[in-house]
Amino acid sequence: MKIRPIQAGELRELLALYAHLHDKDEPLPERPVIDAIWHELMQSTRDTYFGVFVDSKLVSSCALAVVPNLTRGCRPYGLIENVVTHASHRRMGYGKALIAHALKFAWSANCYKVMLMTGRKDATTLQLYESAGFDRHAKQAFVAKPTI
Repeated sequence: MKIRPIQAGELRELLALYAHLHDKDEPLPERPVIDAIWHELMQSTRDTYFGVFVDSKLVSSCALAVVPNLTRGCRPYGLIENVVTHASHRRMGYGKALIAHALKFAWSANCYKVMLMTGRKDATTLQLYESAGFDRHAKQAFVAKPTI
């Protein structure tokens, strides 16, 4: 197992892994739109996509955004999103190792906290996040979505 930032040329593998993130998801836009977003993310010094590679195959990933902040001594905070492990590689410790790696990166960037939200309700997922150091009772999360 190797954990490292996902490289620009590995977008295809990341998108394939995302098929294991949600049972249903909105369709992706046209490829030029995807490529432009990926290029923007790859140029960002604040956004990092981490991947767990087993035998050179991407099996788990997450995104970490380090957000500048004017409170807490101007220390940034982190947001972890889109944590996913390939269905055939779950319960092998890859997700926990990935999150630990992302947290270590955030602490090295002087983040005063890292937040992670999940829509998953299954005990296994919640236990994973708690075992990685997250407290589900520390704060209340609210989510707003556009009304169409």
